[in-house]
Amino acid sequence: MIILGEKYKFNEIEKQKLKKYNIEYIQLTNNIIQDIENKLSNHNYKFIILNTNQTVPNELISYLTSLELKGIKFYTIEHFLEEYLGKVYIPKDGSNINFLDEIKPYNQLQHIIKRIIDFSITIPLGIISAPIMLYATYKIKKESPEGPVIFKQKRVGLNGKEFICYKFRSMVPDAEKGQPQFASKDDPRVFKWGAFMRKTRIDELPQLWNVIKGDMHMIGPRPERKHWIGIFEKNIPYYNLRHLVKPGITGWAQVCYPYGANEDDAYQKLMYDLYYIKNWSLWLEIKTIFKTIMVMVGKKGI
Repeated sequence: MIILGEKYKFNEIEKQKLKKYNIEYIQLTNNIIQDIENKLSNHNYKFIILNTNQTVPNELISYLTSLELKGIKFYTIEHFLEEYLGKVYIPKDGSNINFLDEIKPYNQLQHIIKRIIDFSITIPLGIISAPIMLYATYKIKKESPEGPVIFKQKRVGLNGKEFICYKFRSMVPDAEKGQPQFASKDDPRVFKWGAFMRKTRIDELPQLWNVIKGDMHMIGPRPERKHWIGIFEKNIPYYNLRHLVKPGITGWAQVCYPYGANEDDAYQKLMYDLYYIKNWSLWLEIKTIFKTIMVMVGKKGI
């Protein structure tokens, strides 16, 4: 794979996913066509990705499209990210608004399908997980008896409206004295059983009630707190678009990207969230459920 330019910088997770393609980076210079020819003469590359904000001369476009006749696929970075990495490209300067028209709330039929999925999962899952929830209650009371078993917190949902979100408490009481803090992967505020619940998603089980009430879907963007959303919306273009749909207990961003602990992670996850909204389908729903199960079974808390 040859990547022309560096408009979008691939993170370490993506580099690992793309490792099998033997990536070569080339800067756009006056000798760009010759540089590409030199690379192609030494290796059988299958993809060329145009990854630049610069104005691309017609000569280069013509050359790149001609390579498709030789079996080499030519992509813009936007199309490549969607097709191979399952995310929508979002420029940090907010300059590209062409894709905004394609990101819309669910239509009536999609909403009905989502609710059918919600109830077909929450009711049997609630019954099956009842013993787990009872055991979780026992462990929380044993390891951290000072605080409540169920943690209630306001989160932002559909159309930016707040709702009360329920979770099993996984942190020590008064974990956020002073001001809100990002939760990290190995957060010292999390007690031992709480860490296990987070990795296996057991702490999310009380949110089944949020799904039944209609505050959330089983699958959707992660519900965030108003404090963080106020910061993210100021610094991350199009962040408010994730509120076009209800949040979810699990979601495409949660199963594709590790645990987020800063603003850059929120930016990365937004690209996955908007991909999910833009490309919603029953197949993507099934795929997300399958990936969630793999996370829970493998205890890969991401």
